[in-house]
Amino acid sequence: MKTSSITTPVVNTTTYFFKDTTELIDFKEKRIDLYEYARYGNPTTMALEEKISALEGAESTLETTIFMENFLTKLGITVTFIDSDDIAGLETLVNNHEVSLFFTESPTNPFLRCVDIKLVSKICHRRGTLVCIDATIATPINQKTLALGADLVHHSATKYIGGHNDVLAGSISGSMELVSKIRNLHKLLGGTLNPNAAYLLIRGMKTMHLRVRQQNSTGMKRAQVLEAHPKVSRVYYLGLPSHPEHLIAKRQMTGIGGLISFEIDGDLKTPIKFIDALKIPYLAASFGGCESLVDQLATGIWDIPREERLKDGFQDNLVRFSFGVEDFEDIKADVLHALETI
Repeated sequence: MKTSSITTPVVNTTTYFFKDTTELIDFKEKRIDLYEYARYGNPTTMALEEKISALEGAESTLETTIFMENFLTKLGITVTFIDSDDIAGLETLVNNHEVSLFFTESPTNPFLRCVDIKLVSKICHRRGTLVCIDATIATPINQKTLALGADLVHHSATKYIGGHNDVLAGSISGSMELVSKIRNLHKLLGGTLNPNAAYLLIRGMKTMHLRVRQQNSTGMKRAQVLEAHPKVSRVYYLGLPSHPEHLIAKRQMTGIGGLISFEIDGDLKTPIKFIDALKIPYLAASFGGCESLVDQLATGIWDIPREERLKDGFQDNLVRFSFGVEDFEDIKADVLHALETI
């Protein structure tokens, strides 16, 4: 980070935008060195890491994110992955194995699949299995996850709770008994949220209900417009009757939010033309903030082989759009104009 400042500047952003798709792909293929998302790097954090590296005589210092599939197994914990809608598979697992925890997103990112939280909680609790739901997309406004039966609810507070794309944080909520156990481990591991981040989250929560209400409205109307458009082949949005979990969402959510995924007729290059023709949203990989963001999932996970992307349902023409709090008519006109360019 080039600056003449004596002190290290604090860069309060979670998401970095690219000027166009060419720059994004250059970054993904490591031809240029930029920042993408604060979980993967931040100029202020990097400055700290460089200072620690110099102090320790190390080549690199890194803050890491731990994933179930590549860390828990090293601790002797077995991890089994099943489809979120595979209720029979879940019953088989909890009935035939000592399953400690069932964890899933609901809704999921980016296809907005959701599970029947009451049902899976009932199935799991019969066998003493805890249920933890990542309800980041649902938000605490649109879904009362604990009241539906889950034992724990997790949020990436970076998204809707913070709401301004300027703080990186996560939260987990539940009973005092469960959270106390997590808190003890949290103290040992040292993952402490700094006061400035806590302040930003408190600030964000003051307007969350207003922001989410606007995003619910924009998301629903935008999904209906996209589904009716001749150049859009499929829309993933729980508010639409065409979504396979639409009825489940109606029972357990009061709104769907502003995140929509959709497939545009065409190949890999078609969404690129669409995205680069947009004027309002930033080309960036996040959601839940005041600003509208858009990204093409294939370029967002460019380092994953195409065969693997397709196997997981990530078609080349898949676009993820996070609507912010801009005026609906403005964003509608922008999207329709961009679709006309392809």
